[in-house]
Amino acid sequence: MKFDKAQRVADAMRLYAVTDRAWTGTSTLYQQVEQCLKGGATLVQIREKGLSHADFVAEAKELVQLCHRYGVLCLINDDVQACLESGADGVHVGQDDMEAGDVRALLGEEKIVGVSAHSVAEAQLAQARGADYLGVGAVHSTGTKEDAAPLTHGELCAICASVTIPCVAIGGIKLDNMMELAGTGVAGVAIVSGIFAADDIQAATAALRARAEELVRT
Repeated sequence: MKFDKAQRVADAMRLYAVTDRAWTGTSTLYQQVEQCLKGGATLVQIREKGLSHADFVAEAKELVQLCHRYGVLCLINDDVQACLESGADGVHVGQDDMEAGDVRALLGEEKIVGVSAHSVAEAQLAQARGADYLGVGAVHSTGTKEDAAPLTHGELCAICASVTIPCVAIGGIKLDNMMELAGTGVAGVAIVSGIFAADDIQAATAALRARAEELVRT
């Protein structure tokens, strides 16, 4: 599939859904992901901490195929090998994971590489080493990353302004606080519990997508 990767990545940042099976309840993760896709998620990142490699790859293959049916990119958190084996569109790595340049060397130019950044220095280094986008945060306190001190509005602005690749904000973002990010330069928001802990995932995702579109227009 040939496409303008930079533009496709920028568009995909609008509402970036990060999976967490902690809230699956009576549903399967597959069912929950499909609901968020129906609601308008523009990218899905598969994040799994407790599965074996084989089980993770098997799950990822199914979710990648599902995302592609909806025309949505699907990334793997951390695991480069799982990305290669599952056919995912790329990988997101944190500061404590494999370095962006090493990830790029393994994945090649066509795959997407995202990197977490908490400072201007980290952002600029990630871009220099081949990152396609940055996950910037945490912008609010969050139970997902309890040790992550929230960035100030000014710090978020500075990080976004320091690079030319798109930045997606992450960390404690909800419908009622998303517009606090207006004017920072973010290309969109990454959300975990606001989507996957919702009683009606499709409706919650649709509302978040509409608010995210409003955010990037301001």
